[in-house]
Amino acid sequence: MKRLAVFASGSGTNFEAIAQACTDGRIDAQVVLLVCDNPKAGVLDRADRLGVPTFTFVPKTYYDKSEYEGQILQRLQAANIDLVCLAGYMRIVGPTLLDAFPGRIINIHPALLPSFKGAHGIRDAFEYGVKVFGVTIHYVDHTLDGGRIIAQRSFEYYGDDIDEVEARIHSIEHELYPETIQKLIEENKI
Repeated sequence: MKRLAVFASGSGTNFEAIAQACTDGRIDAQVVLLVCDNPKAGVLDRADRLGVPTFTFVPKTYYDKSEYEGQILQRLQAANIDLVCLAGYMRIVGPTLLDAFPGRIINIHPALLPSFKGAHGIRDAFEYGVKVFGVTIHYVDHTLDGGRIIAQRSFEYYGDDIDEVEARIHSIEHELYPETIQKLIEENKI
C-alpha cells in the first residue's frame, strides 16, 4: 500500500477528501503524514480527528527555506513516503524536496493551467471573465504552477457569483484529486 504525505496551509477540505478516499478504499494508499506551515490552520483539527500524524512548522522561525525543507524531508523519509500531495499548501516547494522526490510531488490548482497561475486562480479567472472554469492536477517542478499536467476537469459558468464558482471548483477538487492519485497508483507512476 502506498504511503502519502499531504501538505496544507488552510482549512483542509482536500486533505480530508484524500484521507477519506484512502479510508473507504477509493485510493489504494494511506495518508501517514500531514505537513502544515500554519499552526492555526483548520486542517490540523481534521488531521487530529482522522488520526493522521502531523508536522507543523512556522517558516519564519527558520534561517531559510532549505532549513525547514530539510526538517520536512527528514520526516518524509522516516515515514517512507511514496507521494507528496500538495492540497492548499501556500508555499513554493524548493529544491531540497523537489530533488528528493522527483516526479513524486503533485499539486491541485483551482484553475485551468497554464492560465491563472498563482495563489488567486479562481478570483483571477472570474475577474478576467472566463466562461469555462476548472481544476488542474499537475506535477510540481521548479516553476510556479508550471509542471506537467496530469488531469483537468472543467465546467461552463455564465453567472456572476464567485462564491458559486468556488463551491463548484471545490466539489470537483474533492472528486478529481482522489481519482487522479488512484490512477497514478494503478499506472505504477509512483
